[in-house]
Amino acid sequence: MSGVKARSWIKVKEFVGLPKRDDFEIVEKELPALKDGEFLVEALWNTVDPYMRSNELSNKLGSPMPGGQVAKVTQSKDKNFAVGDVVLGPFGWTSHSICDGPASLMKIIKLDPTIPLPQSTALGILGMPGATSYFGLLDICKPIKEGETLLVNAAAGAVGSAVGQIGKIKGMRVVGFAGSDEKVAYLKSLGFDAAYNYKTIPSLEAAIKESCPNGVDAFFDNVGGDFFDTVLRQMNTFGRVSVCGAISQYNALEPRKGIDVSSITLIVKQLKIEGFIVTRWLDQWQGAFKEMAQWIQEGKLKYRETVFEGFDSMYDAFVSLFKGDNIGKVVVKI
Repeated sequence: MSGVKARSWIKVKEFVGLPKRDDFEIVEKELPALKDGEFLVEALWNTVDPYMRSNELSNKLGSPMPGGQVAKVTQSKDKNFAVGDVVLGPFGWTSHSICDGPASLMKIIKLDPTIPLPQSTALGILGMPGATSYFGLLDICKPIKEGETLLVNAAAGAVGSAVGQIGKIKGMRVVGFAGSDEKVAYLKSLGFDAAYNYKTIPSLEAAIKESCPNGVDAFFDNVGGDFFDTVLRQMNTFGRVSVCGAISQYNALEPRKGIDVSSITLIVKQLKIEGFIVTRWLDQWQGAFKEMAQWIQEGKLKYRETVFEGFDSMYDAFVSLFKGDNIGKVVVKI
């Protein structure tokens, strides 16, 4: 068996600024025959996510780019995985992968065929971005009482849009910031109490004071930089900050200097500021996804996908994340 040729996007240069097409090469190689306990998967859907831009978090030079993938088992010598099974796994930017069953069981999940949602949602609202939204809000920002104010930036993305909606489900007042009028309209359609195009407002501080007259109780930060500093100054006592991303800084040529907020402010307001990587809750993901799937079926939680077509479009999908072109989750249909 096997005899399949796999195509992979290989990172050949460290990223400097916005990733360039010649930072990658597409390499083709023939995969060997399967050994006992192995199975072969073929990509159906691939994901691109902002964290992949980080030279620290993406794979080393000469290796395929990392990332989640929905794939179909096409050959198997593993009793736990049958031909035709659809799985979610960390296969990266590659068309075909051989998996060692015993070594992979903790990382590869069979999709639940009873959930009546598209397979691509396993890379978005019912995947890593959905888990990021769920746990980053509920375990770190921890809504305490109904009516608290939640502020979310990059709010029209896969994570931000879900964070805002979960906040509404939990009775919070939600304010979102995004990068176009179209995205602002999308946020309002999701039930955000206020939404702004940060590119066109005269003052971020003034917009926050206008939309959050009683201050900010919880802040879900996907952007970092000056936006982070500005919101911290508007936080209420005992405010909670979930530091999820720093998309404003990923392509910076020079590292940004420290937080431009006095430590006294953090002390006096007794703020809780916590960064996180969502895999810390990996053993709880499935429970979260069941609850989120129920919210989707009840119409309480909506999602949108920006779909690129074909394996060769991986790069275009990736850089779209940093140009503000997408609404919701960016996925690639292979």
